[in-house]
Amino acid sequence: MTSVQPPLLDVRGFSLEFRTRSGTVRALEGVDLAVRRGEIVGLVGESGSGKSVLSYALLGISDAAAKVTAGTAVFGGMDLLQADEATLAGLRGREISMVFQSPRTALNPIRTVGDQLQDVLRRHAAATGPDLGKSLRERSVQALRDVAIADPERRTSAYPFELSGGMCQRVMIALALACRPSLLIADEPTTGLDVTTQAAVMDLITGLARERQMATLFITHDLALAADYCDRIVVMHAGHVVEAAPTRALFNAPRHPYTARLMSSTPGAGSSIDSLVPVPGQLPDLRRTDLPACRFAGRCPQADHRCHTQRPRADASATHGVACWHPLPAAASPTAAPEAAHG
Repeated sequence: MTSVQPPLLDVRGFSLEFRTRSGTVRALEGVDLAVRRGEIVGLVGESGSGKSVLSYALLGISDAAAKVTAGTAVFGGMDLLQADEATLAGLRGREISMVFQSPRTALNPIRTVGDQLQDVLRRHAAATGPDLGKSLRERSVQALRDVAIADPERRTSAYPFELSGGMCQRVMIALALACRPSLLIADEPTTGLDVTTQAAVMDLITGLARERQMATLFITHDLALAADYCDRIVVMHAGHVVEAAPTRALFNAPRHPYTARLMSSTPGAGSSIDSLVPVPGQLPDLRRTDLPACRFAGRCPQADHRCHTQRPRADASATHGVACWHPLPAAASPTAAPEAAHG
């Protein structure tokens, strides 16, 4: 019997809060997440569910007001939460890279694309020798070629404002992958792009991930994209992981009421506006001191006293884990996977 590959990234019981003037925001509570080599995991949920907060915390780039209060985040045998800043700085860009939401904001507007690529390579690739400058230029050109940018030699001299949104996103991917990291975090990498460019960017990221056996965490609120490109899906709501399962299993039979509601509010091929059913209510105020044990309880028609007083926990070892006292039947298939706009 083939043994299951251990996770490259294994997050357990991770909790984080922000101290603000208006109160403590309990942004993440008891989060479990695992990503294996060569696996593409989609992290989905509404805006404000804690997806990006989690990714920034893993990289050690959280806001100064953030404080980790519990848990572990083991990457390749090392707990990222216990690592000092020098160690994390050495990992970022080399072993763990991130594609940020807004490439025009993330790229330096007053440095050429080639200079920014060479900065990354010089910092992390341990290149030396008398022909270092030439080597870095050649490798920066190759990095652009790897992400299918036409005429990469010329593009290395371009500034971000001279490039389209899709081209800037490809440059961001080139920067993230220049040192061939083991783990890529892609945070809403298709935000603001038209559907054709979205498909091209996602094909590029997932193609390189498969080719390089790179663990990939794809953060999105777009269920259709997640359905198309991810091996597994982890669903977050208000700082909690509520469900995690292989993509086909999740979309064929979502077991958490929130997941099912998310799907019913997502348009698919041939669906009309009238057929969409929104998720009721809104995310709870995470500054509240009386948050229910299940943070979906205030929005869930099935919630009872137990949901408000006892937090349900998913079995982290289960193939299809659901954190709910009243899960939907496993055999139910209330909805099919939404189809991405590009088909």
